[in-house]
Amino acid sequence: MEKTLTLPRAATAKKINMNKLANRTLHYLVLTLLAVITVYPFWWTLVTALSTSGDVFTYPPRMWPENPGLDNFIEVFKTIDVIAFYKNSIIISVLTVAGTLIVCSMAAYPLARMQFPGRNIVFGAILATMILPSEVNFLVNFITVSKLGMGDTYTGVVLPGLAGAVGIFLMKQAFEAVPNDLVDAARVDGATEWQIFWHIMLPLARPALAALTILTLVAAWNQYIWPSIVMASPDKFPLSVGVLYLSGAFSFKIRVVAAGAVLTVLPILMVFLFTQRYFLRGFDGAVK
Repeated sequence: MEKTLTLPRAATAKKINMNKLANRTLHYLVLTLLAVITVYPFWWTLVTALSTSGDVFTYPPRMWPENPGLDNFIEVFKTIDVIAFYKNSIIISVLTVAGTLIVCSMAAYPLARMQFPGRNIVFGAILATMILPSEVNFLVNFITVSKLGMGDTYTGVVLPGLAGAVGIFLMKQAFEAVPNDLVDAARVDGATEWQIFWHIMLPLARPALAALTILTLVAAWNQYIWPSIVMASPDKFPLSVGVLYLSGAFSFKIRVVAAGAVLTVLPILMVFLFTQRYFLRGFDGAVK
């Protein structure tokens, strides 16, 4: 009798294991497909930049460079001042990251830990701005920056993007995850709101700050339209705008343009690859 009962249980367990294996295989296939779709544009650009001969547009697309070399990258450095453009991108990115961390964390703290009339309405209005594309604000921001005398300056590029809805939401979720008992104990000991914010909230929200830093850095490094609108002096252009000179001077040399695109993307890609675990840890609190 015991043997008769054991056989169906073994069959059921085997079926469950097979279902788990099938689901896991399906998940890996979907993730692999998404990875290929995501990586392919950069890989094609890299292959094009490293190729020194052959047709660029072929079918099926070429997956490996033909006669690989660095001639196209050397041509980029000869045509534009890559180092100066890199410096401008670094300055804009650092200022944007620092300002975003300060503004978003200080805006998120009262929304997370203070009670005041209209708090939910204010937070809802901030989240509603995520629906609008950033291009909608370009005209108003350009007029404001011009009236303030910030045209053709790093400040004019950086200032309009500091108070982002994503950053405020991320920091608000991180601050709300801090136990109330810890905050109440600090208030009983006589700590002010600024001391609680600086000595308790920010240290405990380091994963969220790291995630916001990476997210803001990627966005600031890659932005193109707004700097090209505000900046008028070519010597102040970030690299994302400066590579346009390659398209103008070498409109028929696709490989040189591709090399410039690779030089633009490669630094921020390396930063993200080495810091992605902090990025994912920071979003754990927001998801919860």
